[in-house]
Amino acid sequence: MNKFFVPKINFHGDMATIDGEDVKHIYKVLRLHEGDEIFLNNCEGKEFIGEISEINKKQVIVKIKETINTYNESPVEFYLYQGMPKSGKMDLIVQKATELGVKEITPLLTERVVVKGGTSEFKKADRWNKIALEACKQCKRSLIPVTNTPIEFSTFISKKNDFDIIVVPYENENGYGIKKLIQSFSKSEIEKIKKAAVIIGPEGGFEEEEIKQLKDAGAYIVTLGPRILRTETAGFVCISLLGYELGDLGGSI
Repeated sequence: MNKFFVPKINFHGDMATIDGEDVKHIYKVLRLHEGDEIFLNNCEGKEFIGEISEINKKQVIVKIKETINTYNESPVEFYLYQGMPKSGKMDLIVQKATELGVKEITPLLTERVVVKGGTSEFKKADRWNKIALEACKQCKRSLIPVTNTPIEFSTFISKKNDFDIIVVPYENENGYGIKKLIQSFSKSEIEKIKKAAVIIGPEGGFEEEEIKQLKDAGAYIVTLGPRILRTETAGFVCISLLGYELGDLGGSI
């Protein structure tokens, strides 16, 4: 069944109203009809099975049939701070980070970031959030992650105390990887990790001074292995490994 995120304000008793771009998608692309069943999410994590009762060009009216007791979010909140990449790579990063369960994605302006197009790069958050929404529908997430406008490196440093753990993959780090990092924690310490930040450098990598500032902020500097990964790959790998060790990637058994 197809899934749609509908603002809580559009729910009225046992009825819900879908409006906006999803309406055209429902009747023109998916070719759904009255009587067809769909999944609904109230944008706050609560999900339902509904039956389409009316379709017109402005809205789709849905009758709620059943509340679903499901929650597909990671037990650990992952926050991705991505060194601002060139061209359209951020689109892919947002899409895949959403699939991996990231709660919030923030482009990071580090020393070696080159922003082309002036302030236009700072106006793409709306598009990135639309990409995240579409990815949520596909991967059956319960919450839509937020993609923020870019922030300065110094702004992240000021947020260091917001997280239980900060992990920074770095190409010049040798030997100390996520395996050793996790092994260094006791079981009780791991259970206390609820908010994890992953910091990824841009194409040119981090300056040594930035790594020093991250270390001083309490970040763990790790290697992801002997091969140098592209900026758009490093975040996926790091989040996947941490999601396996701390979250729900890989299943519960």
